Amino acid sequence: MNKRAVGVLLICLLIGANVSNAQQVRNVTGTVRLINNKGAKELAEGVTVAVPGTELGSFTDKDGLFTLIIPDSIRLLVASFAGYVPDTVLLKPGINEYNIDLKLTHSLKEVVISERVKTTEMSLLDPLNTQKIGGNELLKAACCNLSESFETTPSVDVSFTDAVTGYKQVRMLGLAGPYTLITQENIPDLHGLAAISGLSYTPGPWIESMQLTKGTGSVVNGFESVAGQINVELLKPFDGEKWFFNLYQSSQGRTEANVNYRHKFGKKLATNLMVHASSQYLKLDQNSDHFLDQPLGSQFNILNRWIWNAPKNWMFQAGVKFLYAQGTGGEWNYKAGDPQTPGNPWGYQSTTLRTEEWAKIAKIFNRPATSIGLQLSNINYYQDATYGPREYTGLQNSVYANLIFQTYIRSTNNVIKTGLSAMWDVYNEQFDQITYTRNEQVPGVFCEYAWSYSDKFNLIAGLRGDYDNIYGAFATPRLHVRYAPFKRTTFRASAGRAQRTANIFAENMGFMASNRQFSIENHEQGAAYGLNPEVAWNTGVNLTHKFKIGLREAVLGLDYYYTWFQSQVVVDLNYPGFLSFYDLQGRSFAHSFSAQFDYELIHKLNIRLAYRYYDVKTTYTGVLQEKPLVPANRAFINVDYATRNKWKFDYTIQGVGTQRTPGVTHNHIGLDPGGVNRSPAYLVMNAQITKVFSDVFEVYLGCENPLNYMQHDAIIEVANPFDPKFDASLIWGPMMGRNVYSGLRYRIKEKLVK
Repeated sequence: MNKRAVGVLLICLLIGANVSNAQQVRNVTGTVRLINNKGAKELAEGVTVAVPGTELGSFTDKDGLFTLIIPDSIRLLVASFAGYVPDTVLLKPGINEYNIDLKLTHSLKEVVISERVKTTEMSLLDPLNTQKIGGNELLKAACCNLSESFETTPSVDVSFTDAVTGYKQVRMLGLAGPYTLITQENIPDLHGLAAISGLSYTPGPWIESMQLTKGTGSVVNGFESVAGQINVELLKPFDGEKWFFNLYQSSQGRTEANVNYRHKFGKKLATNLMVHASSQYLKLDQNSDHFLDQPLGSQFNILNRWIWNAPKNWMFQAGVKFLYAQGTGGEWNYKAGDPQTPGNPWGYQSTTLRTEEWAKIAKIFNRPATSIGLQLSNINYYQDATYGPREYTGLQNSVYANLIFQTYIRSTNNVIKTGLSAMWDVYNEQFDQITYTRNEQVPGVFCEYAWSYSDKFNLIAGLRGDYDNIYGAFATPRLHVRYAPFKRTTFRASAGRAQRTANIFAENMGFMASNRQFSIENHEQGAAYGLNPEVAWNTGVNLTHKFKIGLREAVLGLDYYYTWFQSQVVVDLNYPGFLSFYDLQGRSFAHSFSAQFDYELIHKLNIRLAYRYYDVKTTYTGVLQEKPLVPANRAFINVDYATRNKWKFDYTIQGVGTQRTPGVTHNHIGLDPGGVNRSPAYLVMNAQITKVFSDVFEVYLGCENPLNYMQHDAIIEVANPFDPKFDASLIWGPMMGRNVYSGLRYRIKEKLVK
């Protein structure tokens, strides 16, 4: 890192440590009750408690509680709620707790103005291009795990890695999943060896919401995100139902059960326990190639989390997760343990164990926008897999710490975040009887400045410096700008650098389902696998515009992002029978354009239209070529409708364009005018019907891929799996045919439990 970057970081840290003292503040709390026409009093949620003439205010929670941190000079609060007479409270010195009762207004008629909360929200205020996906969006499809949670979200592409394991991978901005930082409540989650397989490790019923950020994110969350960040928010112990049960069954032999439980020990301490179990017990061969379409197996997950809102504005949180998964697949007649030699059935086996512990400690000071927090996590991961005669074993232990201090300079229009971070990854892998070890330690320091000018302009400028014990020091600058010339129109621009160490075997596990010879070229002494780190720059612009068509709101989002690699590990599968890894010599880039339009056609009938175009190219042995198995064009339509008698209908169509398929000359593959092998374009659909019988019970019925479109003959040399040409990794289309599923959701609310 150069002296100038170090100087900027030191200045940021000094500013954060020497901000001017703010005026004295007080923490005002209390409850609000509504008095009905019979004189009974009920605690009320959603009541506004605010300082008149200012923007200071809050809402009561479901227990009627409110908390406000306000200047000590404030003397009046106003509580207001639709249909009730507002009440003004005089604040007295030394008294910080108040109980407020609101009386019903007396009017001849009641007018109710309501707006439904959107399941996916495109913000106009956030300087980062972030889509917020709520829990109700996840209920539009089966969403059995994280890899299946994007069926109604056009920003993320999902595809199979191979024709044997059933693993799915995601893509953002046309780039493979490992280029997207996946976090659990802003702590790195699918980091390292679980970058691909780990998408199935987070059950859908555990997810409260997600935030999808395109482009490089905040430097506070690290230096690795190239294409963007997917942050998963889990269910919280203080909110929601006491018990939640979800059962799922598919026609393809997949059974799942989920049980969530939460308990509050008073108003300050709470815990939740979430358990998931699933099993794939039915053998399927829908394309009649004598290979199982998906492996038989089971998975068990358990999570326990505690949150304590301690006195003096301290907050403590800790949790633990455990996962066990195993699968067996391959040829129809394969049995676990069969010798993997010619004349015997070709088989796939995998066993995975993963434990994770995390903690968060935070202190909120009696100064607006001022706090300090510490994030900690530890991950232990083990996977043992067999792909025919090929064996892979991976061990990973990762420790992560992130200390964040936030405050403001002069006013809350100038917010600064600064802190220290550390990542420590220990890897031990064995592939094709060769052992690869790595002990990578990366301490770092960061500073991020956020400036707001009225409600029209925001700027977030961040810089971090890190030292990798393998690759040395490096700097990560990032910039996000938001400009809103009109109230309902926002322009965004971003630019930034990202760096990551590629885990070449775990991130390309799908290619192990072949007899390709793996080779690593141009070794660098002491580097990970002998290869340089991946370094990329990402720039992008976004337009979000909300407007009315008739009386109903429409939202239009337009994005363009350009990513280019300064350094990259090239995965070259252009030559049949070989897979080569080598450092980039030449250009590698990805252009990404997307358009999304959301509109409520009639009451409770919503439509979402989207189109994405990708131009992704890499230099392979001196020739700039289109990246294989990445469709240039994708189209998307989602329609959802809810009736007055609580029926819900969801229907999604995705159109996928042609893809370059290296070294393939059969099975519906044709040559384009340039003589390049290409897959056909195709459509895939999903539909679901949900009947809500009450606010605690609902059932759903769905169908995935109703047209039964599949990539037939997906496995090359399928009749001779021990032949050098055998390859089950060149997947461009759906590997599973028509699937009908059903399930139920049942809730027991807090008030029903005595």
